[in-house]
Amino acid sequence: MDLSIGEVARRSGLSVHALRFYEREGLFANPVRRLSNGRRIYHEEDLEWLAICTKLRSSGMSLAMIRQYVELARQGPGNEHERLQLLRRHENHVEAQMRELQDTLEVMRHKVRIYEDHVARGEADRLWNPSHSDPAQAGTDQECRPPEGC
Repeated sequence: MDLSIGEVARRSGLSVHALRFYEREGLFANPVRRLSNGRRIYHEEDLEWLAICTKLRSSGMSLAMIRQYVELARQGPGNEHERLQLLRRHENHVEAQMRELQDTLEVMRHKVRIYEDHVARGEADRLWNPSHSDPAQAGTDQECRPPEGC
């Protein structure tokens, strides 16, 4: 079934501008066909690829790396090992991002617990405030000293 650029934009969540950009940058797995009047024609396979491409982008894969993957895939059989290496490199990158985000989440959970505790005890005013004009007053709460607690 032929799809217009507007339909692909609606179904993929990408803007028409982004779709044109992806086409210019060679990021579609298959070349985008055009009618005699110049209108772009897409197919369901393009939507499937865009869903993958969007995930690759949102996980931090560069446009250059996506383009490299597309170029390898377009070459057909024989370079699967190269494609696998590229995907593994990115998988390692995503796993490192996830570890960093997990560490960040733990810090945030710790901070939330400190704030909840202070608010519940009616001692929110004792939380560290970097805007204290008197440095002697900053961070006076023993339970809340930067950087670990406040």
